[in-house]
Amino acid sequence: MSQTLTALAAALPLATGWAVHSLRLRYQIQAARRDPLSGLLTRDPFEKRARKTLACGSRAVVVIDLDGFKLVNDTYGHAAGDVVIAAVGERLKRWSLDNGGIAARLGGDEFVAVASVHSRADLRWAMDELAIALGKPVNFEGRDLYVGFSAGVVWSQPHGTAFDLPRLMRRADEVMFGVKQTGGGWQAACDPTLAYRTVNGRRDGRRGTANATGEPG
Repeated sequence: MSQTLTALAAALPLATGWAVHSLRLRYQIQAARRDPLSGLLTRDPFEKRARKTLACGSRAVVVIDLDGFKLVNDTYGHAAGDVVIAAVGERLKRWSLDNGGIAARLGGDEFVAVASVHSRADLRWAMDELAIALGKPVNFEGRDLYVGFSAGVVWSQPHGTAFDLPRLMRRADEVMFGVKQTGGGWQAACDPTLAYRTVNGRRDGRRGTANATGEPG
């Protein structure tokens, strides 16, 4: 009996250490899947989950770019910009969960989400709710900061046109770009056909393409 107790006592620190290591490893894996600032998924895990989501029914793919974000950074500093990104991330996460979807931060002030929609009326209601959420001020050191947003939406129906996530995201990005040029808000497209040519693997006119002119922030 005493030998058994001795063996258990010797094994306990090893088991405890392994449990702590496993928890730490699991936390590190989870953290790698999340953007540390917004709390949203990063692009790769988002795309893996979004592909499965798109196959399950009628979905809207939404690409979002904040309006006036650069002005916030330039006026109040990057700390203020970080607070805005964190607030937008929390609001977008809540909206996507309420609409049976997922969301991610693509980088900078760009975001993407997939939401469940069943009709044009459903889509309009969901996007109007998102506009209300993102339109609320963000408090920074006692000051209310406001940023706008431009969003492009593509409605994907698995039993209609064949869906492809990168193509839908590209199309939503094109629609977003058009909306941004006309003052912000959101606009939806049911046709996934791309309207812009591809330069260096990206939409022509985007930063990073050979002839990019840049986009307003």
